[in-house]
Amino acid sequence: MRAVKALGIFIVILVLFLGSAITSSALAGQFQEAVEAYQRGDYTTAIHLLRQLAEQGDALAQHNLGLIYDLGHGVSRDPAEAVKWFRKAAAQGLAGAQYSLGLMYSRGEGVPQDKKEAAAWYRKAADQGYVQAQFNLGILYLTGRGIPKDEKEAFNWFLKAADQGDTKAQYNVGSLYAEGTGVERDYEKAFMWFQKAAIKGEPNSLNNIGHMYSEGLGVPKDDKRAFEYFQKSAALSHVTAQANLGDVYEEGKGVEQDYKQAFYWYHKAAMQGFPGAQFKLGAFYEKGLGNPQDYVKAHMWYNLVASSGDEKASDAANARDKLAEKMTPEQIAEAQRLAREWKPQQEN
Repeated sequence: MRAVKALGIFIVILVLFLGSAITSSALAGQFQEAVEAYQRGDYTTAIHLLRQLAEQGDALAQHNLGLIYDLGHGVSRDPAEAVKWFRKAAAQGLAGAQYSLGLMYSRGEGVPQDKKEAAAWYRKAADQGYVQAQFNLGILYLTGRGIPKDEKEAFNWFLKAADQGDTKAQYNVGSLYAEGTGVERDYEKAFMWFQKAAIKGEPNSLNNIGHMYSEGLGVPKDDKRAFEYFQKSAALSHVTAQANLGDVYEEGKGVEQDYKQAFYWYHKAAMQGFPGAQFKLGAFYEKGLGNPQDYVKAHMWYNLVASSGDEKASDAANARDKLAEKMTPEQIAEAQRLAREWKPQQEN
């Protein structure tokens, strides 16, 4: 149950427009005009009004003007120009601009990529309680990018963001409690944080709750509840949950054994490139479980796993070679062709 990686930009420019203070009533009136122009798609007017305010030193206008250049709304996208305005606003202590500047350093857009500088700007925003900066700072501490790796600090920053209701941070806090990374392992607290994220439909947390019910970690073992949570997560295209649901149906844990349903969920996970499900699908095709027996497709799926580098690769190679003894040269050639041409398909 690994912590998720850093998110990309999730600043919504209108949230910044509508959710921040402006320095005077006169400036507020002009800023509101810019908001209304932006909302009706009149980017030229919005940019003109924002630029006037930004050149007068208004930090909020500077930040939003930077966002417009970063997003390319009404202008050609210009990361360097975005950085210029982010830096002006950040120097005035605007947390959102400090976060945005950190993102630009992290991505290497408009400035040379510099994770250390990104961490410094995230820290300034995070110290002001800016939740996205707290989350991204946690990621940098967890991975040791730009700053020395410090799992305790990572946990602390994720916890700050989680306490503000950030869903991904809540999932990460749950993961770190479950792993005992940066904090003493505590399955009950892990379950609690996963629940907070799961209520909002976070698929990783839904899957992990299913796993915890399945194994009795932090909660009494309950196969039916595990099935319910795997279902919820799998319906959101979570590949591990789909594979877990295949296991549940294959073994009849918390639900009536059903090889057709097991095949269905293994197939969905396999098509997304999940090696464990691909191996199971190979076995199902070989044995004719939940679907007509098909040695060619079984060989194909075994072959894909064998070349994946996954922990199942050796078992898959053995299964493929053993199956090949029952196949004609033509069938093997066809299976190899299918494996070469196969590409993963991400669900919408």
